[in-house]
Amino acid sequence: MAQILAPTSQWQMRITKSSIPSSPMTGKMWSSLVLKQNKKGAIKSSKFRVFASKYEDYTINRVEDLLNLDITPYTDKIIAEYIWIGGSGIDVRSKSRTISKPVEHPSELPKWNYDGSSTGQAPGDDSEVILYPQAIFKDPFRGGNNILVICDSYTPQGEPIPTNKRHKAAQVFSNQKVIDEVPWYGIEQEYTLLQSSVKWPLGWPVGGYPGPQVVILFNVMPVQSTMFVFVGPYYCGAGADKSFGRDISDAHYKACLYAGINISGTNGEVMPGQWEYQVGPSVGIEAGDHIWASRYILERITEQAGVVLSLDPKPIEGDWNGAGCHTNYSTKSMREEGGFEVIKKAILNLSLRHKEHISAYGEGNERRLTGLHETQNINKFSWGVANRGASIRVGRDTEKEGKGYLEDRRPASNMDPYTVTALLAETTILWEPTLEAEALAAQKVALNV
Repeated sequence: MAQILAPTSQWQMRITKSSIPSSPMTGKMWSSLVLKQNKKGAIKSSKFRVFASKYEDYTINRVEDLLNLDITPYTDKIIAEYIWIGGSGIDVRSKSRTISKPVEHPSELPKWNYDGSSTGQAPGDDSEVILYPQAIFKDPFRGGNNILVICDSYTPQGEPIPTNKRHKAAQVFSNQKVIDEVPWYGIEQEYTLLQSSVKWPLGWPVGGYPGPQVVILFNVMPVQSTMFVFVGPYYCGAGADKSFGRDISDAHYKACLYAGINISGTNGEVMPGQWEYQVGPSVGIEAGDHIWASRYILERITEQAGVVLSLDPKPIEGDWNGAGCHTNYSTKSMREEGGFEVIKKAILNLSLRHKEHISAYGEGNERRLTGLHETQNINKFSWGVANRGASIRVGRDTEKEGKGYLEDRRPASNMDPYTVTALLAETTILWEPTLEAEALAAQKVALNV
């Protein structure tokens, strides 16, 4: 990419072409060349450097060949990359193991263990944590029959460890009421690309700022309230001065499609250097599996590109958009005739459990949910049709057709998708407020339910 000033050798492996002949250069040949130079002085230093550079390119090219080697014709064995969530609740970890033959279902894979004391998930004197394979995706890095395996973590006694959010989500999604409602999720994952050496957004001058997000202040009628409207050049923009990181976004898009992740789109965001991709519609626990697999692939691609991936909800303070993970949600009842009334009832329930949701919607979200930059204040709950400054947005099509979905705009970019998807199902399908609380909430958020 043009914006990456000093790509790592890993990234260069994918683009360097060599003019060295196909026969390998042995250590003896290299030593002979050095000896001749020392003896005769016939090789000028500049020519020697050129040759050494070509040799280095050749070596990199050979490594690239091995990285791209398809082992399928030579062995039935495959490589499985076991992936899990680390102790921070947002970091992804992985390690590889050989499996004797291709598999089609996670149940065919063995459990595995790792050192939990090195990930902040177990004490040193009892550090073994067990990985349970839960979902399989094709490996876009190794190709062939090789796979990525999403796992969750347990103690040797079979108890889920505290950072295992998938286990609780699976319990919610296995409830018959939830199964009958077939909950759909469409998750909009925003992220920011940072320059590795300075941890500053990709494409921004080091220590400086690009052109601003142009903001217009105006009063919305009939309620006199100040709103921000963004008409800057970066959102879905094209051009070297507007779009920073498109190669990474496109590489990630294709890798997710190859892997079997239900990715549905991508776009540049309001803040330069920030991108979004969408995953869904996904049903139940699958939504969380697909988001975590897509995050892992994105981490690997940015690793190779020498760029840092940030899921911080407010990576740059000031008049810049934060990064969220807006979650679109519907149930079978919402998608059927009369579904708009079901949606309004769900919004009422969400208003009553606003604090519980906010506490589970990501770390540092208070820096993002300020009431500015297309957000509602973290301490307030609101909803509206086509209102991106509300907690819950309902689309125009949903209002017009009387059925559809809602968008929860509160989750931060670093949210745990297992937690958020399960909590939405729990609050709107399983949880029932008292009639008194329901009446008061309906009045407060102007819902006629």
